[in-house]
Amino acid sequence: MRKAFQAAAGLGHPRARPALAGALPRRNPASACGTSTDSLVSRFCPEKTRFKDHAVPNASWGPDMLRLHRELVEKRRSGWVKVPSFRSNREHIRGLRLPPGLAAPPDASDCRLFTRCIEEEGQGFEYVIFFHPAEKKAICLFQPGPYLEGPPGFAHGGSLAAMMDETFSKIAYLAGEGLLTLSFNIRFKKPIPVGSLAVLNVVVEKIEDQKVYVSCIAQSRDQQTVYAKSSAVFLQRQLEEESSP
Repeated sequence: MRKAFQAAAGLGHPRARPALAGALPRRNPASACGTSTDSLVSRFCPEKTRFKDHAVPNASWGPDMLRLHRELVEKRRSGWVKVPSFRSNREHIRGLRLPPGLAAPPDASDCRLFTRCIEEEGQGFEYVIFFHPAEKKAICLFQPGPYLEGPPGFAHGGSLAAMMDETFSKIAYLAGEGLLTLSFNIRFKKPIPVGSLAVLNVVVEKIEDQKVYVSCIAQSRDQQTVYAKSSAVFLQRQLEEESSP
């Protein structure tokens, strides 16, 4: 699918704060990620689950989003994987041992992922993410609804930043167990019209020193308009072994 798969060239890699890097034990350089990408994808993107997947077409999806979704579904034979989107990361990432002082409260019945906090179809974040494990790149189709408005008729810049960060977090984990955001930088170019499609092209630039470096270009369906460019660094953090549900 053409230039939409190209790497986000020219974006810098911000340095992570050294104090956080010490939160993890050193790993054997021969096994930089600890767990294979295939194992992470299998764990994170199960074919069968009791949780509801919100990243499925609904009546609010526009023609461009539906068309690109179909194209990406057809590309699953060439290595692309659809990433499910549940109501909460607790339903995605089980077994995470948080650093001291960051323990999650036991009663989390009302907690949900920020990008899934608006239940009405088409009113908030409509999106779906596809990941290519071998090439460590991803595409997110993002259609902002009217509840995300900033300037009249256009999506709030913060909604695009949130969507980029959410895509980064999923791909950083799948590519190399990157779980905690160390830094995030964004440069806005043009506002996204509410209800239109933005294509987020994400690339894992490198994985080193227990950090995953990622970059993104958000652009229009026809690639004629660039909405924003961003980059981020994630800290690798291994999960405990997950017990069977």
